[in-house]
Amino acid sequence: MPHRPYDAENCSIARALAVVGERWSLLVMREVLLGARHFADVKRSLGVAPNILSDRLATLVEHGLLERRGVEYVPTEKGIDLNPVLVALMAWGDAYEAPAGPPRVVVHKGCGHDAHPELTCTHCGEQLAARDTFVRPGPGARVAQRTA
Repeated sequence: MPHRPYDAENCSIARALAVVGERWSLLVMREVLLGARHFADVKRSLGVAPNILSDRLATLVEHGLLERRGVEYVPTEKGIDLNPVLVALMAWGDAYEAPAGPPRVVVHKGCGHDAHPELTCTHCGEQLAARDTFVRPGPGARVAQRTA
């Protein structure tokens, strides 16, 4: 199926998917954030074809998630900031797609205990569940989005 750009979408999710939504992209980021820095290490870990891996790494470098330093790929601040997305996706996978239990567990470096990251309201500190939120038009909303 040919790639269909999200240019017509005024949506941050669509824009994010334009950068990291291709097959393998999030797994490549997972590997780099876990410490794999060399092409061969990522390839070995994922079993991805070299041409696909080259393309994904180039895209991640082009969009500023990774920086190439010699033969190493190093996450940038933008790439590191993708980690909460990966942790949230992992938590969903653990809950619904890991019948034998989580293959990996997030550990808080500060205290050494298993962590169970959750969304909280930055105003009141309460834990947020999907049922506790709604979405309103933001400053970048188009007229049609403001009137819907």
